[in-house]
Amino acid sequence: MGTKKVQPGAGEIWRLAERQHWLVTRAQLLGHGMSTEAIRHRLRTRRLHRVMRGVYLVGRRDLSVHGRWMAAVLACGPEALVSHRSAAELWGMCAGATMPVHVAVPVATHRRRPRVHVHRKKDLGPGVRREVRRVPVTDPVTTLVDFATEAAADDLEAAVNEASHLDLVDPETLRTALDRYPTRPGIRPLRALLDRDTFVLTQTKLERHFVPLALAAGLPLPESQDWLGRNRVDFHWPSLGLVVECDSLRYHRTPLKQAKDVRRDQAHTVAGRTPLRFTHFQIFHEPAYVESTLRPVAARLTRA
Repeated sequence: MGTKKVQPGAGEIWRLAERQHWLVTRAQLLGHGMSTEAIRHRLRTRRLHRVMRGVYLVGRRDLSVHGRWMAAVLACGPEALVSHRSAAELWGMCAGATMPVHVAVPVATHRRRPRVHVHRKKDLGPGVRREVRRVPVTDPVTTLVDFATEAAADDLEAAVNEASHLDLVDPETLRTALDRYPTRPGIRPLRALLDRDTFVLTQTKLERHFVPLALAAGLPLPESQDWLGRNRVDFHWPSLGLVVECDSLRYHRTPLKQAKDVRRDQAHTVAGRTPLRFTHFQIFHEPAYVESTLRPVAARLTRA
């Protein structure tokens, strides 16, 4: 029996594809010794599947979400990075995997690909490049600055909060880092969001809607996500002894959770604190009621 002929570099190509979510480029195949005819043969026999121009999926594996991001980067050159909203999604700062994929490339790069939004940028040095699950992506600060150019105010605030909760970048570090980009698009909305007199870290859209109501009722900025004993509270005013919880529809509707909420409120009362709890409906649909409830409590606790 004769030995099976192996394409030169086939093992290296397989390992390369595995690192790149089972994707390879035409240039990589040629660089590992595969001829143009060999590439055509593998396309005909469905051992390679064309994803976009010059980028192929190896074998019969489905293209994952991360593979879609990787394919866009590979199609745009070795210095390309996932950026803007796509980078925010890849980092986990916001949900979804929207199309087109946003990719940043050096200014001198001129490439267009279907379903890829290419951004030509001057500052794509090594300090900007990161990897998330092996996909090249802009660093968290650059991602938020770019995301701010296209995101609605509420989406941007959610992304900044999520970046902090994921330990990617905290608000103070982000505020300091913005000084490196004095004239860059996206800086102004981020600075407005991070104003020291208005920004409070929150976890949910519900909490973000509550903060302006508390300020309108005459309360100062609260501490958020404080641990009081064994319980983490949504908002805490230590100087007033006031605790406010925002009850979402998802996490506060079961009898067990409601019973735990009652015990939490009782523990705050025993400790000499004033607990208040507002529902999702009240915060979104009865903001005047929330303000009118907070205002006399704030006045009484301030006098005390």
